[in-house]
Amino acid sequence: MPRSRMTPTQRRDQLLDVGAAMFASLSYEDVSMDDVADRAAVSRALVYHYFPSKKELFAALWRRAHDELLKSATFEGPSPLIEQVRRALTAHFDFYESNAPLVFLANRSDIALDPVVREPISVDLETLRSRLLDATGLPGHTRVVASAGLVGWIAFVREVVIVRLEHGKISREEAVSLCLAVLEAALGPDWDPMAPPRATRGAALP
Repeated sequence: MPRSRMTPTQRRDQLLDVGAAMFASLSYEDVSMDDVADRAAVSRALVYHYFPSKKELFAALWRRAHDELLKSATFEGPSPLIEQVRRALTAHFDFYESNAPLVFLANRSDIALDPVVREPISVDLETLRSRLLDATGLPGHTRVVASAGLVGWIAFVREVVIVRLEHGKISREEAVSLCLAVLEAALGPDWDPMAPPRATRGAALP
């Protein structure tokens, strides 16, 4: 079967699409780079050219998914910040539900603690933390305290998402409301959830 001509970006995206489909239907151990090459109708060497290992392939598609997710996590405009956070949380829950097999691989499998796999999640959550801190407009030491609270809050959100996927005993609306209640405590008394986002872009992330 002749190989279709693609740009490097198109080829990389094609391999990621193939990998995403395979990881969604097979366990991590059952996905092989040879099978990825077969499904993509390319050579094994070409797959390894773009992704030196299966772990790198998984991390790359996980990173791509999180890059798309971050597009929904912006805080700007006149509506209350708390409502904008609600929309961002809903988008996160939708994302994790739509990508449940990848979520469990990245958080509950043997590769979950690997730095290569953790890095896309860490970047996503740190970006979300920075954007939310900017949106509160909190200054000085108040910002430092709020930043520490957000570290714990983000870990809390991730676990709530995963527990809901594992057990399905609470609705998405209940989970989002729970996360918002904890956010108000995590940010402390000096932020106004009903105020629109305020920009302090460029401030250092504590």
